[in-house]
Amino acid sequence: MKTNIYSAIICLCFVAFLNCKEKNSSKTEINNSKIQASKIDSIINKPPKGMIWIPAGSFLQGAVPHDEIAMMHEKPQHKVSIDGFFMDITEVTNAQFSKFVDETGYITVAEREIDWEEMKKQLPEGTPKPHDTILQPGSLMFKKTKTSVPNLYDFSQWWRWAIGVNWKHPSGVNSSLEGKENHPVTHISFEDAQAYCKWAGRRLPTEAEWEYAARGKKANTTYFWGDDISLLSKKANSWEGEFPVFNTLEDGYERSAPVKSYPANSFGLYDMAGNVWEWTTDWYNVNYYQELASTNTPTINPKGANKAYNPSNPYVQEKVIKGGSFLCSYTYCASYRISSRMGSSTDSSSEHIGFRTVATPDMLIK
Repeated sequence: MKTNIYSAIICLCFVAFLNCKEKNSSKTEINNSKIQASKIDSIINKPPKGMIWIPAGSFLQGAVPHDEIAMMHEKPQHKVSIDGFFMDITEVTNAQFSKFVDETGYITVAEREIDWEEMKKQLPEGTPKPHDTILQPGSLMFKKTKTSVPNLYDFSQWWRWAIGVNWKHPSGVNSSLEGKENHPVTHISFEDAQAYCKWAGRRLPTEAEWEYAARGKKANTTYFWGDDISLLSKKANSWEGEFPVFNTLEDGYERSAPVKSYPANSFGLYDMAGNVWEWTTDWYNVNYYQELASTNTPTINPKGANKAYNPSNPYVQEKVIKGGSFLCSYTYCASYRISSRMGSSTDSSSEHIGFRTVATPDMLIK
């Protein structure tokens, strides 16, 4: 009998101990959550230098119904919800990228020797090897044409491979960054942008994050400022005149412009239209929007397609770039539109592609 009583007392004590332990554990978890929430609030209220907080929200990703020149890969619109994040107020500048290179010794893709064995994997089988005088480190440079171009799908008419051109020599082998410290860094491959992000403790935005941030507080407009195309030269660095023959310079610049040369959008972000294209983390897949829309459910923090797919460029692995550049004109690509998107090979670079970074609170809490 006594044994049974003692056993019962021991059991009650053990249960009480467990309850006490669970309560203490719960209190610890609550306290930790409060501390974490307090740290997040503190970070949001005091963003990292050069960044701005983009609040969580939902929007319709893709071309607005009244955008008459939207391409099929921008359709259909589909509902997306995005968690809050920080975003660079401007594109990463030459000065910022210089600091990264000075501290790390990083060598960009455009500065490295070309590996033909790797390159030919992205070309049709049997493609002959170019002469060694051509297979030299370099990047793509824009060139004007002397006469009107009847076929705007043939990009080779205005692009040339320029040996010795890279982020340090953006306009030619003998050019420098002098006077361009505040211009966006260009001739940057996806790999280069990722390397910078790792050094900075940041990451590249997803396509959905980028488009949500670019739209700002405008719910249903073609451009970040509204629907009035006549304001383009006052709002963005693009191409005015006949592309690719003559640029009127109505916006003040023929190539890249210093960041903050044009008004910010309603979130306080600069150059979300024009100047230079910007890398995102999403694979470029022409069917992706159709696949998302077919689910008929809102997508939360989408990361993009599982694989790249572009029937026009089947051998190349492409990432989505957003925002358009100083080469975009109404007659050519008009990619200063919020929904505009293109694919670019991950190992390529050119004088009109750069990037900006993002960060989430959890990335910044130490």
